[in-house]
Amino acid sequence: MKRISIPLTLIFGGFLVLSTTAFAAGDENTKTIKKVNARPTATLNGADLFKEYCAVCHGNDAKGDGPAADALKKRPADLTQLSRKNNGTFPELHVMNFIKGQDVVAAHGSRDMPVWGSIFSQMSSNPDLVQVRTYALLKYLEEMQAK
Repeated sequence: MKRISIPLTLIFGGFLVLSTTAFAAGDENTKTIKKVNARPTATLNGADLFKEYCAVCHGNDAKGDGPAADALKKRPADLTQLSRKNNGTFPELHVMNFIKGQDVVAAHGSRDMPVWGSIFSQMSSNPDLVQVRTYALLKYLEEMQAK
């Protein structure tokens, strides 16, 4: 399982562990999220990156139903519907900026999703790898769009 990150040095995609704790009252359960440092993947393939960093929240099929989804304040987005919600056109620039953390609206409060641009920057001294990882994720998401 994977862990979620809040500071830039931690990530959702590491190892997020959901643990269920029973309330003193009895049957009611709550899930918590533990944090770990980010680690680079062995490949820069978009599918592998998605599986390592995104699927824990968004699910393997990108529909927002990953194992950590229930522990988050806001349900993760169904990433297969981005084109449909944008009049049939994949919103490439918006998605790229959101992954990098450049399209965050302060009025909406903090987001559960990590700022991958900063996290990817900490994985390597090569700044081009940030772009490669982000672009590979972007292209994988574009391929996953519902027809």
